[in-house]
Amino acid sequence: MSPTSYDPTSHLLLTPQDSEAPARVTRLRELGIGDAPIPEFDDFARRLAQTTGAPYAMVNFIDEHRQYFAGLYAPGSDRAVELGPAQASSPQVGRVMARDHGYCPHVVVRRKALVLEDVCDYPRFAGNPVVDEIGIRSYLGAPLIDRTGTALGTVCVVAQEPRPWGRQGLETIKSMAAELVDEIHRREQGA
Repeated sequence: MSPTSYDPTSHLLLTPQDSEAPARVTRLRELGIGDAPIPEFDDFARRLAQTTGAPYAMVNFIDEHRQYFAGLYAPGSDRAVELGPAQASSPQVGRVMARDHGYCPHVVVRRKALVLEDVCDYPRFAGNPVVDEIGIRSYLGAPLIDRTGTALGTVCVVAQEPRPWGRQGLETIKSMAAELVDEIHRREQGA
């Protein structure tokens, strides 16, 4: 085993290494998505929140340095607002988040859905900045893998309390991710 193939501290990394980011950025540019709000994606996020019963839902595209929510839904809002500290009386969600915040970078690198019913049950994820800064306690996300095999980003929902997403939540997020990938392909064909 070569020294580069095994890193005994890799399980402690809060943000995974992402060697596919440059190719992803190129593909997102080709598609014209990932750096501006898209009303259809906001509508999709609203439907995702309603379907899962989650207060926050996002369509998230990730580059080398940041995450961009081209689709966003927050409670009591039909438009994006800014996400504040957990102690704020009404936390709000913004369109941009650092790459080292949240769980979507893990979903993109793993290329698999991730269910965290209570992030505090997972030491690797409990230390993420979104736990202390925003109060996120539950996450459900799936990758958006397009026809080229590129993991463009994710669809995800979060809550500020533990949620029993279960197998049904996993199947729902995966099917909705596939639905959005189909929409992205239709947008591409129409361009």
